[in-house]
Amino acid sequence: MGDNNNVNLPPGFRFYPTDEELVVHFLHRKVSLLPCHPDVIPDLDLYPYDPWELDGKALGEDNKWYFYSRKTQTRVTRNGYWKPLGIEEAVIGRGTAGSNNKKVGTKRYFVFYVGDEATNNSGAIKTNWIMHEFHLSDSASTSTSSTSSSSRSSKRRPPGKIDCSKWVLCRVYERDDDDDGTELSCLDEVFLSLDDLDEISLPN
Repeated sequence: MGDNNNVNLPPGFRFYPTDEELVVHFLHRKVSLLPCHPDVIPDLDLYPYDPWELDGKALGEDNKWYFYSRKTQTRVTRNGYWKPLGIEEAVIGRGTAGSNNKKVGTKRYFVFYVGDEATNNSGAIKTNWIMHEFHLSDSASTSTSSTSSSSRSSKRRPPGKIDCSKWVLCRVYERDDDDDGTELSCLDEVFLSLDDLDEISLPN
C-alpha cells in the first residue's frame, strides 16, 4: 500500500475510502474511543511538516496521504501555510444505518502556499497541494462525547489522556498540472483556478 511501511495489509488491498467512510467508519470511531479495523490511519501533528514531507509519516495510497490531526486555528509549517478556502461541504450519510441522508460531518478545503502567512499572500506562492479536513458534525460529536463520558462516569480518566473529540481527519494530495480532473471534485477545480480567494458562498 503506497510507500507507507507502517501499514500491514495483505497484498492487493487498496485504501480508497469515500468521504462518508472517512467520517463514519474512521473519524467517528476515533472520537468515540472505539477500535477501528483495520487500524491503518496514524495520528500526526500535521503542521510542523510541509506536505511533501508526509510520505512515510501518514498513510499513503495512490499519491494521497491520510492521517488524524488535532484541531487547530494555525496551519503554519516550516516553509509555508495552509490557506482555508472559506467554505464547508456537508458529508452526507447515505449507506450507514441510522444516518441515511443525514449530515454526518463536514469537509473543509485548504491550499498550501509557500511563504509567510503574515504577508497576506504577498510574495507567497500557491502550490498544487490540496488538503481536505474532515470534521464530525456538531450533533455527532456531542452524542459521541456524551456516550463516551457516560460510559466512563465511574472511572477516573488517566493523567494525560488525549481528548479525542478534538481530532480531525485529513487527506492531502498534490494535483498534477497534467491531471485531467477525474480525481478532483468540482470544488477542487474551482479553487485551483482562483488566485486570490477570500471567501466563497455556496447556494443552499
